[in-house]
Amino acid sequence: MTDPRPAPAGRRLAALPVPPTARAAVLLPRVARALDGSGDALLPVPADDPRESGRLTGALPPGSVVDDTVAMVVATSGTTGTPKGAMLPGPALVAGARATHGRLGGPGTWLLPLPPHHIAGMQILVRSVVAGTEPVIVDVTRGFDPEDIVAATRRMPVGRRYTSLVPTQLVKVLDHPGAVDALRTFDAILVGGAATPAALRERAEAAGLALVRTYGMSETCGGCVYDGVPLDGVRVRIAPGTSRIVLGGPVVAAGYLGAPGHPAFAEPGWFRTDDAGEFDDGVLTVTGRLDEAITTGGLTVVPQVVEAVLERVPGVRACAVVGLPDERLGRRVAVAIVPDTSPHAPGTPGAPGTPTLETLRSAVARELGPRAAPREMFVVDALPMRGIGKVDRWALHARLTGG
Repeated sequence: MTDPRPAPAGRRLAALPVPPTARAAVLLPRVARALDGSGDALLPVPADDPRESGRLTGALPPGSVVDDTVAMVVATSGTTGTPKGAMLPGPALVAGARATHGRLGGPGTWLLPLPPHHIAGMQILVRSVVAGTEPVIVDVTRGFDPEDIVAATRRMPVGRRYTSLVPTQLVKVLDHPGAVDALRTFDAILVGGAATPAALRERAEAAGLALVRTYGMSETCGGCVYDGVPLDGVRVRIAPGTSRIVLGGPVVAAGYLGAPGHPAFAEPGWFRTDDAGEFDDGVLTVTGRLDEAITTGGLTVVPQVVEAVLERVPGVRACAVVGLPDERLGRRVAVAIVPDTSPHAPGTPGAPGTPTLETLRSAVARELGPRAAPREMFVVDALPMRGIGKVDRWALHARLTGG
């Protein structure tokens, strides 16, 4: 007996197992069909990580019906551990790719050193489809090795060259002279996924690299603000009475899968971020995450603002600020630092040594006031990361508190 109910309108969501990066180019035909509407809507998942793939498909079930315009559902990394699926229309993805090429000087060949199941890596595949070019792949299955940048660059054709890195990869590149030489041949190197420390940016520019800082997220088809300036068609505003950044334009997602009426998309055509910032004279400055702010003794401290000061202190390679429980203050500001031991650091010989807590406190107090200064310092070999380059503050908090 046939089911008399009509089939639901829309496209079916299908999992797209993304192979290790070296074979990611095989995805291009399915990506192209998703973009033009002739194929399934796609949920990118890592083919070589069954646990993560299962977590994503459990939260964002394949077989779900989405609107006809939706080409992809991309999981957000999230700070809570629960993935949300940003429903990205094909026209939005294409608009982001075309706006990127327009800003950078025209279509070119892309180097892919990022996992394509994240939006930054997937956008390189989308841009390649839109440009009609074949991306050159860097295999990061076993981690990022800057030596692979050298070999991959040799395989790139003549013409405009682009790539996208996260700040942790850029640090490794700058410590590898061969990789620096290779990337000097690129017309633009997008850096996003996390804030790029000013000292790191200055060092890259001094090395002759054409750095472009990007800001965006899965909900905006990746980076949509370059060096503080919105891409063509992208709109930026600050929510009245707050410092919250709100983004609009053709690159905005159609909402979250299975979450109609989500407040982040309450205003059609706009996405309400969890980021704080300022937008003056057409330039956006991102100051930090609203959901990571620390309330200490009645004062609100944004970790990224403090980190921007600390990253300029000699001897600090990387740092992360968190709030730890405090009986008197509620939360006290603490910082974990990775000391800078590389040869480029100022001082003799090699690096200036690990800074003291008092040095860090003085630097912050001078710029932000004593209440924002860290009261405790931890020295670590590396900061825990999530996604493709964001500091995992929750994991760091658990490590520092023994939780």
